[in-house]
Amino acid sequence: MYHAIVRRRVRALFDAVNRGNAAPVIAMIAGRFEHAFLGDHALGGSRRGLDATRAWYGRLWRLLPDLRFDLHRVQVAGPPWNTIVTAEWSETNSGTDGVRTGNSGIHVLHLRWGRATRLLIATDTVALTATLQRIARAGTAEALAPPILD
Repeated sequence: MYHAIVRRRVRALFDAVNRGNAAPVIAMIAGRFEHAFLGDHALGGSRRGLDATRAWYGRLWRLLPDLRFDLHRVQVAGPPWNTIVTAEWSETNSGTDGVRTGNSGIHVLHLRWGRATRLLIATDTVALTATLQRIARAGTAEALAPPILD
């Protein structure tokens, strides 16, 4: 039963992100946490503070304003005090230049008593970097900005 509840909650979080709403994600973050995105690019790096994490989501939507995730599989393991969630997805976006692209990846989420202590996002960084370089050439300089870190 617990795992089914967590799966529904994770699906709801992705639905919120698809609507451009990071508030439910921010609300579930524990006092000590890490939000990490693999790769050396404008969306890469690791954040441990709420302000930096909010800023990251703002950048995500400025660079990929119509980002849309489609979940393929959500798996949950472990008890409420040590839960690991993996969410496999594909996404589509138009970037700021209107060119439609897509990617796939995985989120790995660690929960303790329903609070997120770590979120790791892994995707095809070669494809993402190509998208960021393309939209930078089209005039969105932030696509080549340094990662938001704290």
